[in-house]
Amino acid sequence: MRPASKSDLFWSFSRLALQGFGGVLAVVQRELVEKKQWLTPEEFVEDWAVAQILPGPNVVNLSLMIGDRYYGVSGALLALAGMLTFPLLIVLALVALFSGVSDLPQVQGALRGMGAVAAGLITATGLKLIAAIKNNPMGFTTCCVLAGLTFVAIGLLRLQLAWVLLSIGGVACVLAYRAIQRVAQPSTKGVQAP
Repeated sequence: MRPASKSDLFWSFSRLALQGFGGVLAVVQRELVEKKQWLTPEEFVEDWAVAQILPGPNVVNLSLMIGDRYYGVSGALLALAGMLTFPLLIVLALVALFSGVSDLPQVQGALRGMGAVAAGLITATGLKLIAAIKNNPMGFTTCCVLAGLTFVAIGLLRLQLAWVLLSIGGVACVLAYRAIQRVAQPSTKGVQAP
C-alpha cells in the first residue's frame, strides 16, 4: 500500500511525531508496518538500518526516505514537515512554560521514568522485528552474531559508534554483498557446458 495523498503523508508523520517521547521507533514500526502497511517488516528493517547510519535523527531520515519513495522531493519535504512542525511548536511552548521548574526533583524523576519507558518500547520493538531477519540473505545466525558483537562493542566496551560502524558494519556489508551474490547467481552444479 502507499499513502493516499500528500496530505495523508504529512498528517501521518505529524501523528507519529506527536506520539513519541525520547524516540518513536516502536510507534513508527507499528504505524507504518502494521496499521498503514506502507512497508513490509523486511523493508522497515532495511530502511531503518539506512536511516540509522545517516546523519541526523533516525525517524526524520526515515520520513524523508518514505516521502521521497512515494511522492519524490515534495513528498520528502512534506513528510519532514510533518515530523518537525508540531513537535517544534510543543517544545517551544514547554520551554516557555516550564523553564522555572526544571530543577524540581519531581520533574527530574518524571523524565527518568519516561526514559525507562522509551528504553522498554525500543527493546520490545527490537524483539518484535527479530522475525524480519529470518528472510535476510546472510541468515538468522549471522545476523544475530553481528547484532551481539555490536551490542558488546557499544553497550559493554563503550567503543565509539563510528569505529563500530566502520568495523562491524563493514564486515556486515561484505557478508551481505556475498550472500546476495550467492542468491542472485543461478546454481551451475550439474549443468554441463555444451
